[in-house]
Amino acid sequence: MINSTVKSLSKFDSWILASRPKTLPAAVVPVIVGSSLAIHDNKFNGLAALIALICSLLIQIGTNFVNDLYDYLAGTDKKERVGPARVLATGLIKTAEMKTAIVAVFTITFLLGLYLVYLGGWLILLIGILSILAGIAYTAGPFPLAYNGLGDIFVFLFFGLVGTVGTYYVQALSITSLSLWASIPVGALITNILVVNNYRDIEEDFNNGKYTLAVKFGERFSRIQYVVFMILSYVILFVVYFFHKQNLIVFLPLLTLPMSLKLVKMIYTLKGKELNKTLELTARLSAIYGLLFATGILA
Repeated sequence: MINSTVKSLSKFDSWILASRPKTLPAAVVPVIVGSSLAIHDNKFNGLAALIALICSLLIQIGTNFVNDLYDYLAGTDKKERVGPARVLATGLIKTAEMKTAIVAVFTITFLLGLYLVYLGGWLILLIGILSILAGIAYTAGPFPLAYNGLGDIFVFLFFGLVGTVGTYYVQALSITSLSLWASIPVGALITNILVVNNYRDIEEDFNNGKYTLAVKFGERFSRIQYVVFMILSYVILFVVYFFHKQNLIVFLPLLTLPMSLKLVKMIYTLKGKELNKTLELTARLSAIYGLLFATGILA
């Protein structure tokens, strides 16, 4: 059954729903952390950081639009799905409208990104094109990443390494070991958002031929993956402290440990729709951790 509140949404609100605002911290955190590194090294470029942020958000939104469209066309999104409502499956937005929006979002992203190409050269052009193509290939094309167990790798690389280091590079025009290390917890915690999503949908995805890592290796693997990424994000703080910045303020993200422990308990005890809250809180954790991490780098 379609929730009556969802059915009554205006067109504007339907597009907001399609953008999946609760997932957008995944696009913001890499830019915040990358920019904090640039400030730390006296290389900050405010306009470059702003354009990087807008492009990152647009790529995330465009990818969400593509997911909505191609999951619907593949028949994996149904009205009674376990996760939050999708706009095509619920009839809020038409297929043609979504296709137009996808082209528009990625075109605007490319045009805005040309400023970053002007600053960073061919490497940024390559990264930008690959980011857009990866966003499309996540659920579209002959070998959709999300349907073949590659979604986790995509998220870790593009939201961790590419997002964080790329943001730093367009401002500093160089890459440091600290920027590489800093990208790991960013990527790990953002990937955990996908881990929860796939863990929640494991049965539904299996029945629809969507072979995520959760489907391929099972629930136990997903829970361990979630915990390992959680632990990794905190271990990196010690690497940053001992090898790059001997200031106890870098341990600020440890303040999120109680939240992390709560989330680990949730993923081990909740099932189905109950995990929607876990998904929301995992996204919130990545945002809070990122802000605290950036503050620690700046101090």
